[in-house]
Amino acid sequence: MGLVAVAAVMGPVGRSPGDVVPPAAVESLPPLTFPDDEFYAGGGEVQSLPPARSSGPVVLDGGCDPGGSCVEGCPGAGGYPDCFDDLWAPRPWGWQLLPNNLIYTSYLAGPKEPRIGSVWYDDTATDPLDPSKENGWLWDTTLGGRASILRYGSDTVLHPQGFEVQIEGAAFVRLDPQDDRDLRSADYRFGVPLVYGIGRWQTKLAYYHNSAHLGDEAMLKYPTFPRVNYVRDCIVWGNSWYVFDWLRLYGEVGYSFYNSGGSQPWEFQYGTELIQARPTGIQGAPFLAINGMSRQERDWGGNVCLQTGWAWRGSRSEKLFRIGFEYLQGSDPQYEFVFYSQNRCGIGMWYDY
Repeated sequence: MGLVAVAAVMGPVGRSPGDVVPPAAVESLPPLTFPDDEFYAGGGEVQSLPPARSSGPVVLDGGCDPGGSCVEGCPGAGGYPDCFDDLWAPRPWGWQLLPNNLIYTSYLAGPKEPRIGSVWYDDTATDPLDPSKENGWLWDTTLGGRASILRYGSDTVLHPQGFEVQIEGAAFVRLDPQDDRDLRSADYRFGVPLVYGIGRWQTKLAYYHNSAHLGDEAMLKYPTFPRVNYVRDCIVWGNSWYVFDWLRLYGEVGYSFYNSGGSQPWEFQYGTELIQARPTGIQGAPFLAINGMSRQERDWGGNVCLQTGWAWRGSRSEKLFRIGFEYLQGSDPQYEFVFYSQNRCGIGMWYDY
């Protein structure tokens, strides 16, 4: 096309560059086009992106009226918990691989429950590494979580029911911000709970392994401290019951069939939680949780942990984020220091998913 245009401008071969080209020769040139001109002009088929905002009527699972009841007329509703009159109403059961929520959730104030969490606190108890002083400021962090692998049951956003196989695991790490943030200790936990829930009641039969380790910086700075090789392989039977949507009571008993480092077989855990059951929105809602533990190796003593503060719950899942105050008194929840105690209070944040 370019040669044709040049030839048209120059005219017949032999014409000198100064000659004037007749207007008719220029006007007779075809317009310059590209292969995709029709597409850019809108003649082709354009695949547009979906709208950023929802459009059309809102349809809930089962065809519920958004302003009406979801209990009568659509017992299969599952996706929008703010529509439910009864969070515990029976729903259809089916097989689900890797569902998005849990039938049996972690205890909010349980110090050895898998989640993502961090607590900064001041401890007035004696420092096990240096008995001449108090523990002072310490920083405990939990890095882990609990997830559902397989379920035969309902698929509601809040409080699903049925049979479920879960997996859990976490590292419980303690740092010393007063001493170069040295690693003092780390506990590791892995478990497989088998869960059944019906109505307001849930039960679990679980196995977990827990081992405790002294931090490398602590071993270097305090070489005379007697390291404890604390290990538990434990079978747990637990029960949970919701008295109201916002009030939970629970208790469990564990028997460890393999023990080391001073661990003995029996342990008990119990507590209560008061927290908003439905999605909280951006404003959040207050919560209160109390957890108690009793262990045979502590002559049936243990610890009590209290947490209170503000919580946010997601609208399409049971994911929960909390910030607030924590107080713990009794046996040290870091099992490397199993025969020492704490009396601590501080602030923390916790995320369950």
